[in-house]
Amino acid sequence: MVLSKFLVKKLKANGHLWEAAISFADSCSWEAGPFLANEMRKNKFVDWERVFVALLENEIIGFCTLTKTDCIPNVEFSPFIGFVFVKEEFRGNRFSQSLIKEATNYAKKVGFNEVFLVSAEKGLYEKYGFQKIDEKLDVYGSIQQVFCRKV
Repeated sequence: MVLSKFLVKKLKANGHLWEAAISFADSCSWEAGPFLANEMRKNKFVDWERVFVALLENEIIGFCTLTKTDCIPNVEFSPFIGFVFVKEEFRGNRFSQSLIKEATNYAKKVGFNEVFLVSAEKGLYEKYGFQKIDEKLDVYGSIQQVFCRKV
């Protein structure tokens, strides 16, 4: 695989690649993808919030977001990296790490000192410098881990 043709793009609502990202999220294998696509269609990304897409040979292969909130209600921390997804056949190449790095760099650029992430995954985000800081009930009634990383 030629990784030199890989890059991460930061998207603004209705900007370049916005519709392509909606289509990709809507048809991806992850059940949260269509939810993200719907949020994008409704222009739920405001102010500094962004969607990031991973591109390989100009094809979208993954995404993540940077938003004020996530699926954990009533928390004092922000911003959250969320919706981290890479297409199955491209996993194992650290593309999700690149997405997280771009989102983290952007968070720093807009004035944040740390980023948060909510996930049930164990051992994945710790590889990328995140530390588990809490467990909380999400809006769907499931226990989720809350991770933090300095930027």
